[in-house]
Amino acid sequence: MEEEQSRGSATSFEDQEILRGAGGMSWPRKKLELLAADEPYSFVGGPFGSKLTSRDYSDQGIPVIRGSNLNNGRFLDMNEFVYVSDSKVRKDLSGNLAKPGDLVFTQRGTLGQVAIIPKEGISDRYVVSQSQMKLTVDDTKADQFFLYYYFSSREVIDRITNFTSSSGVPHINLTVLRNFEIPVPPLEIQKSIASILSAYDDLIENNRRRIQLLEQAARLLYREWFVHLRFPGHEHVRIMDGVPEGWERKTAFDEMDILSGGTPKTGVPDYWNGDIPFFTPKDSMDYAYALATEKRLTEEGLRNCNSKLYPKDTIFITARGTVGKINLAQTAMAMNQSCYALIGKPPLNQYYLYFALVDGVEQFRSRAVGAVFDAIIRETFNQIPFIVPDDKIIQSFTEHVVPIIKQIDVLSTEIRMLTQARDLLLPRLMNGEIKI
Repeated sequence: MEEEQSRGSATSFEDQEILRGAGGMSWPRKKLELLAADEPYSFVGGPFGSKLTSRDYSDQGIPVIRGSNLNNGRFLDMNEFVYVSDSKVRKDLSGNLAKPGDLVFTQRGTLGQVAIIPKEGISDRYVVSQSQMKLTVDDTKADQFFLYYYFSSREVIDRITNFTSSSGVPHINLTVLRNFEIPVPPLEIQKSIASILSAYDDLIENNRRRIQLLEQAARLLYREWFVHLRFPGHEHVRIMDGVPEGWERKTAFDEMDILSGGTPKTGVPDYWNGDIPFFTPKDSMDYAYALATEKRLTEEGLRNCNSKLYPKDTIFITARGTVGKINLAQTAMAMNQSCYALIGKPPLNQYYLYFALVDGVEQFRSRAVGAVFDAIIRETFNQIPFIVPDDKIIQSFTEHVVPIIKQIDVLSTEIRMLTQARDLLLPRLMNGEIKI
């Protein structure tokens, strides 16, 4: 059974050199499989072939871990699960289970993703999908948080990506991960390194929670005023055709400029690794501001692509991939062709537009139940409902939300700075440059 789970051939000499090259530490190096717990199915991939398909998914049962659950930092995102029945698990999937404390790796898709299943999750067991692999760590040999940070380092992610490129295969298999050699310091040093880095992530996650509460307050205010129509002075305003007198029902298409992006040639080095943030769907966040971007352009790259440099507070909406994610640009950014940049027409400002779009896209999604919502085109904005209040109410709403947005901006900046500090510290801790 374990042999079937591997689903990969032995790696070549060149491939093994790539695996051994991941990091220049002086600590003893061991294959990752030697750090797995001594128990059945401690290091496995997802189900083979047709053992798990979308037809097996249900609304309740055992949660299935997919790529969408590996985008939230150290821990699995506990939202957006699909489920399979307990009988299906007993019949076909007993060898593909994971439990709290296990590490989950991406096998295909966005390579380099890794997360820990939290102790306080929604279940005591999970099914690993075909696109993931899981490791139960022997806690007498390794600390799962140390391993998480090691595999989160830019160097290791790049080496995994280089391995897939050299092999000509756009994914990694279980054999590759089993044979991945990593430095293994004494367990107490592992825990100390993980503790230092976790302190940064604790602050980052605390800021994210504060941002979520602030955004929730602003969204509730928007709905109170513009959905339930309980805005200041509503008692004295007549309702005409379902909206207050002087207000209008429009669509998102009517009330904003919808602008496009583009990507310069990836094979021209002079276009890349500059100072201009380049937003793509990968950079979308679950809260208002888009912070750092994975890729950056030079001035030459910007001149040779179909994107403008969009100013701070431009709204980006993802049109492909993870569709319908909405963010404000925290600084001037360019963007690729898988997004739209949205700028409100007067009297609408970007903050009113942001909250109106978040609500409008949610309404659009709810009406699209059973339909496919896998892309946004310009015509889609004609289907997103929009309400345009009078200028006085827009101004009043803006005065209420600007202090909230400013707090979100400050917290977002702190997240960006903490992330940069953590990412600078991580390789120095991992290679022993900073002594513990």
